[in-house]
Amino acid sequence: MRNRKTKLNRPVRAILPVLAIFLCCVILTGCINLLEDHFESITEHYITSSVRPPTEHVTVYDYNEFAAAILKVVMEHETNSLLLYFHDGDDVGADIENARNEIMNKHPIGAFAVADLTLNATRIVTHYEIEIEIEYKRTKEQVDSIITVSSEQYLQSQLLDIMSIYGEEAVFRSTLYLTEEYLTQLVKKTYYQNPHRIVMLPIITVEIFPENGTSPDDEISREDGVDRIYLVQFGYTESTIMLQRYSEILTANIQRNVGLAAGNTESEILLSLVGIFIESIRFDDGSARTMPAHGTQNLLTTAFGALFRGIAVGEGFAMAFKAVADELNFDCYVVLGYYDDMVHAWNIISLYGDYYHVDVAMCVVKGWEFAFLKTDDDFEEMLYEWDRENTVRCEGKLTLEDIIPEDEEDPDNPDNENGDPDEED
Repeated sequence: MRNRKTKLNRPVRAILPVLAIFLCCVILTGCINLLEDHFESITEHYITSSVRPPTEHVTVYDYNEFAAAILKVVMEHETNSLLLYFHDGDDVGADIENARNEIMNKHPIGAFAVADLTLNATRIVTHYEIEIEIEYKRTKEQVDSIITVSSEQYLQSQLLDIMSIYGEEAVFRSTLYLTEEYLTQLVKKTYYQNPHRIVMLPIITVEIFPENGTSPDDEISREDGVDRIYLVQFGYTESTIMLQRYSEILTANIQRNVGLAAGNTESEILLSLVGIFIESIRFDDGSARTMPAHGTQNLLTTAFGALFRGIAVGEGFAMAFKAVADELNFDCYVVLGYYDDMVHAWNIISLYGDYYHVDVAMCVVKGWEFAFLKTDDDFEEMLYEWDRENTVRCEGKLTLEDIIPEDEEDPDNPDNENGDPDEED
């Protein structure tokens, strides 16, 4: 059987080449148009708890996280940072303004450390990219040095540590109600209670952060729980190195006087100590009458000036006497007041459970009997002035004659025996 071939009639065969050319043109033209056209498809992206942005970015999802993330940058003292804020609304402007105001003007760390805070936001479809730029007015060391205190006792102990090494400043953070006047008085209290550790009372300035609400007339500021930072700066007329050297010399002189004080009873040791001061320290009457105030940065008002240089005004005597008496385990205080139209200071000391006034400076000038073992009433009659209401009461019954052994010399007359010097045996 012969193979049969399908034959196309002549008209169809004529059309085929033309059709092929047409189809090629259509195919080529369509591809070119397809390549030339640009299509963009945007699908809204919702973040869920199981879908997180890349881990290399800090991300936040509400205002509290946003503000906390910025504060963390401040605490780490970074100048630039970037975070992603997945904000529910269309505009983060209000959040940016609120966060900036809260950190710079209301938060203690921000108010203390930040000079300027810039937050630039860029919309990235599903979130905002926040660029953080910070200019600081405090060093990282200053921020790291902040001491958190919750009681006056701890605050005073920290002040003592810093004052005893003559630091330039102390920074405290507390919810206690503290004022500039309160801190000034606490620095003075710390100094007068610790003459063996602090040579000189500093001049201080206090700044409070944030400033709002610190007025004594502001009732909100009187409430506990107001978180603030307190910058206390100390000023001295002497260098830190010199003051530290003075402290070393002071300690050595305190120990020397402790070694010189002799006796088997409290009264004998006290008599010995006062006698040492009378013999070794001179009262500078001229300087005492021109001294403008207590705590003046003058070596005459210090324990160092009295014990090492051998010359002092009343405050120097009182500070030196307390420094040595403390080492001898006496309960002793420094009293700030006035006497004979001059700024003056003296001591209150406990003897056998009762308290007495002892003004060693005036014992030097006027004799033992004048200002040794005196009561409050005695001193008021002698025209001494002090804050009697807020000072331990002195009502003891002992006098100088009660504690001087009968076989010893009169302290005011070391060349004579007790009794009539002209009487013969």
